[in-house]
Amino acid sequence: MNPTVLFILGVVFVAVGIAVSIALHEIGHLIPAKLFKVRVTRYMIGFGPTIWSTRKGETEYGIKALPLGGYVQMVGMYPPNRRDGSVRQSSTGIFQGLAEAARDQAHEEVRPEDHGRLFYQLPVWKKIIIMLGGPAMNILLGILFMAIVLMGFGIPQPTTQVASVSACMVASNERAPADTSTCKRTPAAAAGLKPGDTVIRFDGKEVTGWDQLSSWIRASAGKTVGITVKRGDSTVDLTITPVLNKVAVVGSDGQPAKNSDGSYKTTESGFIGIGSKQATTPQPATAVLPAVGENIVQVAGVVVNLPARVIAVAQAAFSNEPRDPNGPISVVGVGRVAGEVAALEDVPLSARIATLVSILGGVNLALAVFNLVPLLPLDGGHVAGALYEGVRRRVAKWLKKPDPGPFDIAKLLPLTYAVASVLIVMSVLLIYADIVKPVKLFG
Repeated sequence: MNPTVLFILGVVFVAVGIAVSIALHEIGHLIPAKLFKVRVTRYMIGFGPTIWSTRKGETEYGIKALPLGGYVQMVGMYPPNRRDGSVRQSSTGIFQGLAEAARDQAHEEVRPEDHGRLFYQLPVWKKIIIMLGGPAMNILLGILFMAIVLMGFGIPQPTTQVASVSACMVASNERAPADTSTCKRTPAAAAGLKPGDTVIRFDGKEVTGWDQLSSWIRASAGKTVGITVKRGDSTVDLTITPVLNKVAVVGSDGQPAKNSDGSYKTTESGFIGIGSKQATTPQPATAVLPAVGENIVQVAGVVVNLPARVIAVAQAAFSNEPRDPNGPISVVGVGRVAGEVAALEDVPLSARIATLVSILGGVNLALAVFNLVPLLPLDGGHVAGALYEGVRRRVAKWLKKPDPGPFDIAKLLPLTYAVASVLIVMSVLLIYADIVKPVKLFG
């Protein structure tokens, strides 16, 4: 198929997947809200002008022109002013004015029969469940997509079949000579190992996996041992002597470890000079949650350092500096990566589909983590407000003081507008960078 068509199909696949994920995120809020009898007036995907809508019961369901998110509108998000006649109802400050305007708008649709169905009247635990419903839905989707990739498609893993045999012993920073007949041969080449051989025994022990074989090779430096391989329909017995070789020590973060003086740590181990053939192997169900957990930790690390990472993206976008392939990207960047994956000609179709599904899984886990940041207008900000309300009421009860009532989250709207403005600026910057200097994952 034409690469351009494949590119478009990849973009469409991920775009539709993200749109569905956003819709299900909002359903994660909608379902518990309705279960707790809150009157939900609108369920909308996107922002801006409404391009389609329908009403079912008391809720309007629709799609808006800008597919950049979605929302569920519940009646009574903010508590009304206390009107006891002895305190001014509001100040004339601009920030207080913003809060009052939002509060008035929120109460325009409140009807007398809505008493007991307003969001601010809910117990704290119900508020938290409603606001966590969206991120929880994204986590479930992330688990589903990761399960499809790991259990359905599998992941590339090294096998005991030999993919390559190095002919010459050369330093890591050198290239093998053109005439390999004059160089010092590797133990594998000297022993007669060939690409396509499958190692079945090493030093008289049955080989069951590449990691096991590698550990035995590393521990056998300077020792001549027997190695048995399956070559076609035959079994061939050979002898091999792994040589002592210096290799870099890799830390827990996957990066080369360093000494106190800045030099790289090395260790000595056995080496024979073979490469393993990769095979896509389906994983057990027990591998799914650990993989999801690792992904969440990685995303959390990006979110924690997001301001610095966005600044780095801006510097790259407006200079000759390269983009960090592990840095944040916008939906435009995600779509571009998806298109490039779909258009890869030398990669099996199943591997490309698995990568696209994996992208959707990563996007959902990123949405979940980002929405849990305890700042309005994100879901985590509403959760933080509910938790503060619960603590405040508990403290008042301990001190035998009157119940302070629901926390007026409308007072935080100025901060909400500030955070929303920053998010918009960051989004525009990332989109611009993904257009003028996209992340290069494939050369």
